[in-house]
Amino acid sequence: MIARRANIAADEHSEAPDSTAVRVALWRAMHVLLDPPPHVHSDEIGLRLAAPDADWRDRPDMDPGATSGFRAAIVARARFIDDLVAEQAGHGIAQYVILGAGLDTFAQRKPEIGAGLRVFEVDQPGTQAWKRQRLIELGYGIPDWLRLVPVDFEASEDWWERLSAAGFDPGQPAIVVSTGVSMYLTKDATAATLRRIAELAPGSTLAMTFLLPAELVDDGDRSALQVSERGARASGTPFISFYTPPEMLALASEVGFNDARHVSGTVLAERYFADRTDGLRPSTGESFLVATT
Repeated sequence: MIARRANIAADEHSEAPDSTAVRVALWRAMHVLLDPPPHVHSDEIGLRLAAPDADWRDRPDMDPGATSGFRAAIVARARFIDDLVAEQAGHGIAQYVILGAGLDTFAQRKPEIGAGLRVFEVDQPGTQAWKRQRLIELGYGIPDWLRLVPVDFEASEDWWERLSAAGFDPGQPAIVVSTGVSMYLTKDATAATLRRIAELAPGSTLAMTFLLPAELVDDGDRSALQVSERGARASGTPFISFYTPPEMLALASEVGFNDARHVSGTVLAERYFADRTDGLRPSTGESFLVATT
């Protein structure tokens, strides 16, 4: 089973998104509001969903300089996923699963692609109820091709069963995405999730982020990552799992994926930030595993 994103509000069943999901949405908006164009990724819908206090830009975790590497990493990861989904949809893949969806806005930003897919957003029941209401309030609604799949991981509900009940066809290939989750899970839990995804129909693709050990992070990014790690620990939601790229690739092979590759923060920087003159670059602390069945 997958576990939900770990740093959530005190009331696990409250109808509200967790603080990490909100922070990620605000960083995506900050990129549009603060950084000069061209924007790597444009998303202010998450900001509208979250509807934070008027002074949200004054929050310490929104500090433009101190968090620039994280902000850039978040928009790089979002752009990478958008590009991957568009590519796979172009190849005829018709199912897209987002594990720990939070304030993901693909369905609202890319309806021209989403309408050709069946999109499944998996998250806690409270978060899903809150998001459903907010999408309706803001006029986006819930199109037929978007399925909000509530799974109570604390009650050990089987996310795979809930996904199937929502209309997912395990016999057809799919794109499965999990970002910003693996660092909060034990390695056994991540392995179990990967093993289940590796059983999907041939032609399926997984994209999952993971954090690197501090010694593999560039010197310029290491201190910020350590500050983030201390903050997570202090809030009671520590980062508990780090992976070297060879370790993650070996795990993907072990659980049954046919092919796997490592996409580093450096690769994303070269792909999406090479022509920028403002110095904005993603942190090297996070990487992607991209694996296929």
